[in-house]
Amino acid sequence: MTADNEIDIKEAFQRAQKGHNNKAKLVASLKSRYNKLEDKSLFHEEFAHYLKYAMIVYKREPAVENVIEFVARFASSFQSPPKTNEEGEQQQEEEEEEDDDAEDDHPFLSFIFNFLLESHKANSHAVRFRACQLINKLLGSMAENAQIDDDLFDRIHQAMLVRVTDKFPNVRIQAALAMTRLQQPTDPDCPTINAFMLILENDTNAEVRRAVLSCIAMSPRTLLKVLKRTRDIKENVRKLAYQVLADKVHIKALSIAQRVSLLQQGLHDTSEAVREVVCSRLLPAWLLRLDGNIIELLHRLDVENCAETALETLKAIFKNIPTEELLQNQVELDNRRLIPKDSLTCENVLYWRALCEFIRSKGDDGDEMLEQVLPDAATYADYLCGYLKAVPVLSEEQRADFNQVELVMTKEFISQHLIHLIGCLDTNEEGGRKRVLAVLQDMLALPQTPSSLVFLLTEKLLNLISDDHRRIQTVAEIISDVREPITGASQPVDENERRRQQVQLAEVKVRILEAKQTLEDCISAQEFSQAAELKNSITDLENRRNQILQDIAESNQVADKEVRTEKNDPDTLLRCLTMCAELLKQMNIKTRIGPTTSALMSSLILPSIASAHPAVRNMAVVCLGTCALHSKELAKTHMVLLLQIAQLDEVKIRISALRDIIDLLLLFGFQLLSETAATEAAPPSQSSPENQDDDMAVATDEKADVPEDTAQSILVMLSEFLDSEVSDLRTETAEGLAKLMYTGRISSAKMLSRLVLLWYNPVTEDDIRLRHCLGVFFQLYARESRAHQEVVEESFLLTVRTLMNAPATSPLAEVDINNVVELFVELTRPGALIKPSTNTEEVCVHDYMAVRICGEMLKDPTAPEVRLYAKTLSNLELSRDETVREDLQTLLQQLVQVVKDRVCLRALEKMIYQLADSKEQAELLSTTALQPLDVNADEAAADDPSKSAKRPKRGQRKACTAKGGRKPSRRAESSEESDGENVPESASMVRPSRRAKTAALEKTKLDLNPLINQEANVS
Repeated sequence: MTADNEIDIKEAFQRAQKGHNNKAKLVASLKSRYNKLEDKSLFHEEFAHYLKYAMIVYKREPAVENVIEFVARFASSFQSPPKTNEEGEQQQEEEEEEDDDAEDDHPFLSFIFNFLLESHKANSHAVRFRACQLINKLLGSMAENAQIDDDLFDRIHQAMLVRVTDKFPNVRIQAALAMTRLQQPTDPDCPTINAFMLILENDTNAEVRRAVLSCIAMSPRTLLKVLKRTRDIKENVRKLAYQVLADKVHIKALSIAQRVSLLQQGLHDTSEAVREVVCSRLLPAWLLRLDGNIIELLHRLDVENCAETALETLKAIFKNIPTEELLQNQVELDNRRLIPKDSLTCENVLYWRALCEFIRSKGDDGDEMLEQVLPDAATYADYLCGYLKAVPVLSEEQRADFNQVELVMTKEFISQHLIHLIGCLDTNEEGGRKRVLAVLQDMLALPQTPSSLVFLLTEKLLNLISDDHRRIQTVAEIISDVREPITGASQPVDENERRRQQVQLAEVKVRILEAKQTLEDCISAQEFSQAAELKNSITDLENRRNQILQDIAESNQVADKEVRTEKNDPDTLLRCLTMCAELLKQMNIKTRIGPTTSALMSSLILPSIASAHPAVRNMAVVCLGTCALHSKELAKTHMVLLLQIAQLDEVKIRISALRDIIDLLLLFGFQLLSETAATEAAPPSQSSPENQDDDMAVATDEKADVPEDTAQSILVMLSEFLDSEVSDLRTETAEGLAKLMYTGRISSAKMLSRLVLLWYNPVTEDDIRLRHCLGVFFQLYARESRAHQEVVEESFLLTVRTLMNAPATSPLAEVDINNVVELFVELTRPGALIKPSTNTEEVCVHDYMAVRICGEMLKDPTAPEVRLYAKTLSNLELSRDETVREDLQTLLQQLVQVVKDRVCLRALEKMIYQLADSKEQAELLSTTALQPLDVNADEAAADDPSKSAKRPKRGQRKACTAKGGRKPSRRAESSEESDGENVPESASMVRPSRRAKTAALEKTKLDLNPLINQEANVS
């Protein structure tokens, strides 16, 4: 030191390495020394000299990071402090310009920027990394209103644009962070933003994408790229994308579709951390910008078109709200704990339903709270009945008016969620439950009830009835009332008959009056015998009069007779079939088909299959397949019908029939076809001779009972569906085959090969459901059992041959065969099994695969796929069975004699070496695993070829372990890994002790002082 408050450069750098030193004092001391110097150039040269020691170290060592931080603080200390508003008002424009010029032209800042910009093109990736890191720290430490020279701005800009395309991801990260303040969001052609968008779209390293996400400026252009990162393959990138959207993007800047998509994907993300960010960051941020109004948030989501997403959003919001606050935010209920019918909207009814379901999910703890937001069952049933009856039925003229249609759709949406609320009611009380049942039955029988509500009403009705026989009886009665309603038929009255009856009545009355007069005369004359006869005649006349009066009354009364008229219009049939389908779905699978169900089958379901209306036919097919699940005899009877429908009808109906067939085969197996095939021929199939010779087979335990032709015909039909141009049919078939294979109903290597090819086929790229289904199936299927892995192994060569022989015009010609091979190798690894075998000497599937590959290579050693097979062999995990190793070694030696390709020969010779010396290699690796690691191993290995021969390069397979060469993980083989480019990875077979680890760690700690002192001594 030259003084108490001054320090020389060397000592400053030495002390800056220690984390406990006060860097502010170091900066002040060195700055004091700098300010006293007249010739700054010597200081600059010496400062750069010592800075280079830190810049050549790539690893994030604490000592080096402390030095970089010190340099950044020292350089930023020469900037003028930001001016306050009051000071700015007092200064004049000329003074401000002078100050800015002085700040921009400060000699040390100019020197350090020039030095870093010259260093960014260095061959060493460590120097490039540190240069970008320092530029990032310098620009980040500048004041918010700081300005730099235009020329310097352009130079920094151009340099960082080059470095964001660097080979090493850490360099790209620092370059991207350095360009944070160089963005111009208002400029549509801003090079920085264009570079950021390109990185987000194409950079293979997740940390680089995260760095750009954290610093990119929001604009309409960049928003779309950030939204796309919410579907990134890496969890951390998706998580940060949601955080950026929560912090930087207002909800109004997003369209309704974008909001719904964000919530739908975020709440269903496979990562718990991403789901947590959506619940704890994104939703609260949106609510904060809407003043906490949940109803307003629902209005921003358009709940009519995304009800399920809105419900999940509300549940996520409720989880973060204290229990006592839930009732404070409730919707406006009247004294009956109901929303007035005039106040019902899509948003508040959905909120009401979500709140009630969330409280009910708390169990007994939520019963008291539920009573505060929901009335008793009987009151709610009357409320629901009144609202459903008020839903208008549109005439043909009204259906042409969009406003009328929209009004009815809104009322139906509200009705659906009011019906869902029945599940939250307390139906333990007998009176309330009976009232709810009565209302539901009345609504189902009412012709004015919208068809869209029939399914829900039936579901809630069946949920309240536990006994299956009572369910069947109740639904059958409702179907009878809907299809055959009671009508009154009035009989017309004949006017002539009525006039004749009136005349007869008048005559009888006259005769009665005359007879009574004569009777009185006889009594007066005391002619009692004649009087008795007259009395009898009067009685007869009165009886006659009463009979006529009765006939007249009956003729005057309109005779209403109860007559049942059967209705066969499409709406009625569809309504009845919907109730029947829901009934069959809710029934226990063990419940047999009874007389009532058989009557429904014969009178409703089977006749509807021949209907001219597709919707009716489709629902009838669904009912037929569901009904057949309850009776094996019924399934045998109608299987051929379902097969014919699956091939001949419209696409939607074919898919329904296909689902029925798959379900029946899953439940009953292919034995179901044994008796069917004996009486009826299999459905015709227009298949090629190649498909007829397929090796597709049903599971071995069923082969004895099933005629092979019948099962083969069904599998050929399913195979043809995989080639269908209709994506929905193709997807449904693939999903059905995956289920049959996973459950063991089918065991077919060729069918599995077809599914793999379908998964990789570019034609199915846009079929997200198909890709997701097959992607999950392959993993589950191969991990389930050793037998499944053997099927995968058998399909390997079939798949490779198909891809290699695909014509140039086929979409399969675009498939990356190496990727397909990697999939098969990973699926057949012994460690991939859920319950791997404990017997290490057991012959594994990779052994069989290796023998098959060698045999295939021996068939034609000059074939183009030989190089692919050789590469595959080196990635297999072989067992320790000596017999297998000897056999494989013999095959490899034969291959070496006939294969001419140099790349293949090297791979085969390496494989032979591994098999012969695997034990010695394992011992060698176990001894070298405990040796200390050098910091800059890449540079040391480059200088000493003998060392590099012992250590495999990144992206290459390590030396053979005891189990053979294992394919390195994608993370290890990629040169794009960040924060560890020159950190060697030991392939240790024995885990080192804690003491050995500590000793190795101490040796790897870097200290720049010896290097600095050594350089000083030499000089």
